[in-house]
Amino acid sequence: MRPILTLRQYTHDLIVHSHDHAQLVFGLSGALDFEVDGRGSQVVQQSFVVVPSGFHHACGSAKGSRCLVLDIPDDEWVTKSLGDHADASRRLLDNPGRLPLDAGQSQLVSWLAGSPVSDPLIAQQGAVLLLASLNNAKADVMGGRRLPYAALNAHIDQHAAYPLQVADLARIAGLSNARLHARFVAECGQTPMDYIRSRRLHMAVSLLRDSALPVGEIASRVGYSSQSAFSAAVLREFGVSPGKLRREAGDKV
Repeated sequence: MRPILTLRQYTHDLIVHSHDHAQLVFGLSGALDFEVDGRGSQVVQQSFVVVPSGFHHACGSAKGSRCLVLDIPDDEWVTKSLGDHADASRRLLDNPGRLPLDAGQSQLVSWLAGSPVSDPLIAQQGAVLLLASLNNAKADVMGGRRLPYAALNAHIDQHAAYPLQVADLARIAGLSNARLHARFVAECGQTPMDYIRSRRLHMAVSLLRDSALPVGEIASRVGYSSQSAFSAAVLREFGVSPGKLRREAGDKV
């Protein structure tokens, strides 16, 4: 039986295919160029794309991308698992599009990405909870010019340790501060400053899991002068402390 939830790494190698089940692809890191039924978009953090059953699609990432992928088993599974939410979930799964995640949905995706999704129970319950949380989401129309996320992310990553302003990103995007704010809310469901904060904290999680740097040093690298403020921010974003994230990463080694 095909796994319901999987973590996948995408590269510059282009994937072109279709399948007889619906699929949701959630961005964790990097930028994944995605085209469904001839309409293009990009999957980044705090967003996902819907691929309806049978729709031809293509994807690839020039600099690499990590995603959480939800493969819907079939319509019977939707009916049995979602109950009263099934019809809303079907409407979501029947229409291709890129959608933003709100803070709670993004936290759930991050939690699942850090969980053993190979465990059938966690995958089943996590998929049901995630789908139910998305039932009021409204898909963007795919295609057209979008914000230059690769350039914006590169600037945030390069200057993560320093103060960043909306004007910095507006200059890169070639937009006014007000227009950038409106575009971020429309495309990502969050303000530019929320986007900067979230990206910094995701960088911090990677350092906590993949390096032996002291927590205070990691806090400084992502723009926090106070370790306590950093710890509080991580707890708000992910529901766990930096120390617990590091211990959990050590337990998986």
